[in-house]
Amino acid sequence: MIATDNTTTVLDEPAWQARRRAHEARVDALVGGHRERAARGEKHPVEDFLFNYYSFRPAWLRRWHPGPGVVLAGETAREYLRWPEYQESGDGVRVAPEALPEKRRGFVRWLHAFLTTTATRPAFFGCFGWHEWAMVYRQSPEEVRHNAHPLRFPPDEIARIVEQGSGCCSHFDAFRFFTAPARPLNRHQPTRETAIALEQRGCLHANMDLYKWAYKLAPYAPSELVADCFVLARDIREIDMRASPYDLRHLGYEPIMIETPAGRSEYERRQREFSARGEPLRARLITVLETLLREGESAT
Repeated sequence: MIATDNTTTVLDEPAWQARRRAHEARVDALVGGHRERAARGEKHPVEDFLFNYYSFRPAWLRRWHPGPGVVLAGETAREYLRWPEYQESGDGVRVAPEALPEKRRGFVRWLHAFLTTTATRPAFFGCFGWHEWAMVYRQSPEEVRHNAHPLRFPPDEIARIVEQGSGCCSHFDAFRFFTAPARPLNRHQPTRETAIALEQRGCLHANMDLYKWAYKLAPYAPSELVADCFVLARDIREIDMRASPYDLRHLGYEPIMIETPAGRSEYERRQREFSARGEPLRARLITVLETLLREGESAT
């Protein structure tokens, strides 16, 4: 049974335990392949990326938290009190926005400004995956990051494609991996400080990073939202690598040939799809942030 008022939902133990089991089963299915490869000492350039690049472990992704505005009833809910973000209430146990430390509250304010600005800025769909090519531009074979996998073109042809391409990457955490010779070819020179001025919702990496922002809010972000963002990031990573200069057909990934008009058209179509999928997730994250700011600051 679930009891609600205008601001709070009280879940009885069978209800929240069912939600927790469903989340755990979902995550087990999502991370099973990664765990099996890790046990064998194998690496996958597409499917393992989210665990190598981001700092959230599979076990943490599996851990269920209800998010703000939810009270867990029943004696078992007291196990959540091991996290300092949880407190007892009259009906059970809840994650408490007022327990958010001031240092973390500053991050919440920044992230709210970052995501709301990104949400209102017009989307741009003209980069065509150029960033992955800029990451191998003028590199020797041993310097290439995923050098266990072949490239689709020799270095001189990759250089020609980069030099004739659309260098307009606005995402700092992609730009920082460009080779030194590729950086001056980019229209923007993003820095961490200018990220909020450049981030836009058409960018594959901006939508992939919704997963990062969601898990950085744990345990305040509902775990179902974190998992939803993970699924989007996983799907984006596949397209990111299919549009890259790497030849991953031996792993079952047909290339999106962004060096051709047809490939650029397909990339833009996928980019628009990801942007549309990212918008409701970004809105849900903004709602969590606004709840944390409203309830946390009203308690101070």
